[in-house]
Amino acid sequence: MPFPVDGVELTHLLVVADIERSRAFYRGVLGATVFREYGGTSCVLQFQGTWLLLVTGGGPTEDKPGVTFAPPADPDVVSHELTIRVPDCRDAYNTLVDRGAVFLTPPVEYEWEVRCFFRDPDGHLLEISEARSRQT
Repeated sequence: MPFPVDGVELTHLLVVADIERSRAFYRGVLGATVFREYGGTSCVLQFQGTWLLLVTGGGPTEDKPGVTFAPPADPDVVSHELTIRVPDCRDAYNTLVDRGAVFLTPPVEYEWEVRCFFRDPDGHLLEISEARSRQT
């Protein structure tokens, strides 16, 4: 059964401090494409079949009373992340480093995957992850 109707698409919203800086990161480092921009306060990007909406912070509105949008206050406290599944984590890592991404560590190997983490300019956590086939 579709939710709640056919044709639904998911957009992931990220609150950022500086639209220009964040747009440059998502375009230049990750290769996202700009779909639309709104008055210097928001930018819609397409990335790997997903919509990303970058917005500047703001206070409550009529449709979201009591809710304030703000970039992460502490990049070491995470409530969400974007995980990007890649066929070769080390290759993706090298490409992203060449484009300016700063990783927390080089790729780390686990039995089930190879992964590593980096942040966008506002501290949002991103992960690249390569699934490993299990040996039985």
